[in-house]
Amino acid sequence: MTASVHTPDDGHHGVEALLLHDHPRAVRFVVLLWIIAGTLFVAMAIPPVRDAIYAFDEQLYDWIYPIKWGPLTVLAHAMAFIGSAWLVWPLRAVVAVYLSVRRRWAGLAVWLLAAALSDPFIGILKAAYGRPRPPVALVESVTAAFPSGHATAGAVVALSLVIIFVPAGPARRNLEIAAAAFAFVMAGSRVYLGAHWFTDVVAGVAFGAASAIVAAIIVERFRAVPRITEAAATGYGAAGSGDS
Repeated sequence: MTASVHTPDDGHHGVEALLLHDHPRAVRFVVLLWIIAGTLFVAMAIPPVRDAIYAFDEQLYDWIYPIKWGPLTVLAHAMAFIGSAWLVWPLRAVVAVYLSVRRRWAGLAVWLLAAALSDPFIGILKAAYGRPRPPVALVESVTAAFPSGHATAGAVVALSLVIIFVPAGPARRNLEIAAAAFAFVMAGSRVYLGAHWFTDVVAGVAFGAASAIVAAIIVERFRAVPRITEAAATGYGAAGSGDS
């Protein structure tokens, strides 16, 4: 049994709470997400493949966009606001301040790192691909389409909140599913509004979810180092005292 180092955010909110107990499963899931996002990032850079993707997205857009229902349109507009910088950045600031005041440094590190692994790259990727938005939409957009910033932010924020505030284990699984459902609803709302093509939001959700989980894995790895070091030192000391 290993010794633990008690810090202000240990216990229910320490390194044990960051990830699923089955760490290898989390790593495998991240690899899958990166494969999905990476495949789309590469495919969009190859002209023949990109043309096939465009044709698929345009057919899907022609089928989905004419379907409009009042309550669903209201929900989609609400999701557009929830995923906008007007709400996401104040939320990030509030959560960061709360975690700082509570001295939950591991959670704060995950929260900030998840944003750092995703947000700066959205603008870079949009500029690099320069994909035009769908021709007609219910909302105005000024940046390029691929990947979707709303879909990315929705996945990053929803999954990061669950990772930070809910201890790992079976009890958290329902909230993980709820966070994934939120991310998919956010992504679907962007397609419904005509703000994005389908592959824009698929890449965004995969990229955002991977960023959140990678942030937790990185923090957990760094936090585990002193715990392993102390456990090794404790074990060595116990062995030494037994030999004397």
